[in-house]
Amino acid sequence: MSVRTVLSNRLSVDAADTAVAGTSLSLAGVVAFMGIITAEVLYPGYSTRQEISDLGSTVPPDPIIVEPSATIFNTTMLATGVLILVGAAFAHRALARRTLTVPLAVFGAAVFGVGVFPGNVTPWHGLFALATFVAGGVTAVLASRAVDGPFAVLSLLLGGVSLAVLASVFLYGLVLAGPGPLASLGAGGVERWVAYPLLLWVTLLGGYLLGDGEAGRDRAGD
Repeated sequence: MSVRTVLSNRLSVDAADTAVAGTSLSLAGVVAFMGIITAEVLYPGYSTRQEISDLGSTVPPDPIIVEPSATIFNTTMLATGVLILVGAAFAHRALARRTLTVPLAVFGAAVFGVGVFPGNVTPWHGLFALATFVAGGVTAVLASRAVDGPFAVLSLLLGGVSLAVLASVFLYGLVLAGPGPLASLGAGGVERWVAYPLLLWVTLLGGYLLGDGEAGRDRAGD
């Protein structure tokens, strides 16, 4: 077997791994958004001023669980976490960029934990939710050094916005003991400023990798 054939086969394998990673991550974002929207619609009286996790269960001492919203939301988090973990594994095989794939795997595991431990399971739900936000924001920021072109700037922007809003919650809630700049949005509105940039980012990362995988297939065919 010639060196050219070996290299071509390697490029084909890398392109396939990248495509699987891209597909998994794109699906993760879509599944998360559509699952949350569906759970919201089926939850009587729910407002986006409420926390996202209320869809799975409100916190003790008197937790409220509304079906089928709770099952839909918790299943959505489990599926999203698995898809991110699959994406991280295949991205690592194809790219071997640990600065991206390791925190991405932590992000996926944390999202999965949110589905395993609904809001009525304390303190685990809160810990996994916090881990989701921190790991997701850090991953997006670190990704700005692992990807190329305009997406690097977009990764930094989306990750930075998420982390900045999260930091403001702790700053105003624990240190300054006053309302933050987004307080008028309610707890749910503020949480969405933390979570939604991360879901947008993981969807865009999937698209970026799908494009990279297509380029790899073109190179393998040359």
